[in-house]
Amino acid sequence: MKSYEFIAHTELETKHLAEKLATLLHPGAVVTLEGDLGAGKTTFTKGIGTGLGVRRTINSPTFTIVKEYMGELPLYHMDVYRLEESEEDIGFDEYFNGPGISIVEWASFIADFLPDERLDIQLEIIDEHTRKIKLYPRGMKFERVCEELGR
Repeated sequence: MKSYEFIAHTELETKHLAEKLATLLHPGAVVTLEGDLGAGKTTFTKGIGTGLGVRRTINSPTFTIVKEYMGELPLYHMDVYRLEESEEDIGFDEYFNGPGISIVEWASFIADFLPDERLDIQLEIIDEHTRKIKLYPRGMKFERVCEELGR
């Protein structure tokens, strides 16, 4: 599988990359975020929200599982960590096939529910401020998104 790698030296660079990505996403896009605690998953989501014109403060939906935000496109922010080892389907299809952008933190916990076409992102802590951000496009639409993001 082809991958695209970016290095962000600051939290702001992480957010800017996510903002640019947001402008390239299409309705119904699913983006998964994996990484250790503190790797920047919620920071990345905040950047996507900014890129979509979301005005509300975005924070982790750890205890609610899904938070919805309105912007140019709806943003569905999911943290499915609490669903580990669960077979619970909270209506993922409605989000994944809806008019918005779905961001899924800890997506490996719901792998069986994820669409085949999506963008998987791995955030890795290099040091206190620096992150390695690897994008794995699944499908041609997301290949094009990644190529455009790299320009």
